[in-house]
Amino acid sequence: MNHFPVTSSLLSAAHVAKFLSTQYETGPNVSCQLIKSGINDTYLVTTSTGKYVFRIYSLDWRTTVDIQEEIRLLLHLKENNIPVSWPIADKQGHYIHTLQAPEGDRYAVLFSYAPGEKLHVYANEIHEQTGAVMARMHRLTQSLHLNRVTYSAQNLLVDSLLSIRQFLPDNTPEMDFMKSAQQYLLKELAGVDLTAIRQGVVHMDIWFDNMNISDNNITLFDFDFCGNGWQCLDIAYYILQLHSVLREMPECQPKIDHFLKGYTAITPISAEEQRLIPALGVCMYFFYLGIQCERFHNWSNAFLNEAYLKRFINVLVKRYYELYKRG
Repeated sequence: MNHFPVTSSLLSAAHVAKFLSTQYETGPNVSCQLIKSGINDTYLVTTSTGKYVFRIYSLDWRTTVDIQEEIRLLLHLKENNIPVSWPIADKQGHYIHTLQAPEGDRYAVLFSYAPGEKLHVYANEIHEQTGAVMARMHRLTQSLHLNRVTYSAQNLLVDSLLSIRQFLPDNTPEMDFMKSAQQYLLKELAGVDLTAIRQGVVHMDIWFDNMNISDNNITLFDFDFCGNGWQCLDIAYYILQLHSVLREMPECQPKIDHFLKGYTAITPISAEEQRLIPALGVCMYFFYLGIQCERFHNWSNAFLNEAYLKRFINVLVKRYYELYKRG
């Protein structure tokens, strides 16, 4: 029987467990559970020696070079005591495996388990610690270049809107807003004083969903979007997420203040970077909406559609843009 071709599949957790037990020094009694499916599929691995996380990258999402560079970054951060989930080598000393999925070869990496749990809302002291950890990471990697994507106005604003246009018609108020905001932001980015902007490695996705908290300590994970760019992109994204979770400024501002206090205790933020942070936050909204549309086959049809995009733009993007424009 010939199997019909597929574009995306979920690999059996039971068989992933069997594979890991043969490849790694995990000890007996390996169990595996799918905990997140999307652009990448993430499995919680429980063994007699502890917990791990196994990430299976989607087909044609990352190259081996991309993944090798992510691994190089994580090992560098671990060696310098930045609290991150790090890659685990197998019995042969290899980090990357190739799995023959129905749609084609997919890459996979085993990571250490970040202790603790995800918290949607947490104490000001944790925001301060997050700022300090981010600043330490930025200072360590300011002179480091990854053989990965360099984030720019092109991929943040131009390419992303092209992807969104596949699902949101041009003749809608929401698309009119996005086109107008895009042109404004492109002019803003073109006028930046680059001598006052720190460039280096960026995570691009630091928020509560990618950090675990245990005994008031944080561990960062999911560096899948890491690359090169203006390091204030990470600051902008974290503040953006605070605005999306805590929409009332009296509740949100103290969290932002503590985060910035932690960051600036390690390294300063230039006046030009401070000025740019709100605009970059809106750029990040563009970028991640574009990613969702670009990788449509990794998401549920009920989740990603025109109604969802209109609601997201009106409730989140437009609100933050107008807040930024009002100062």
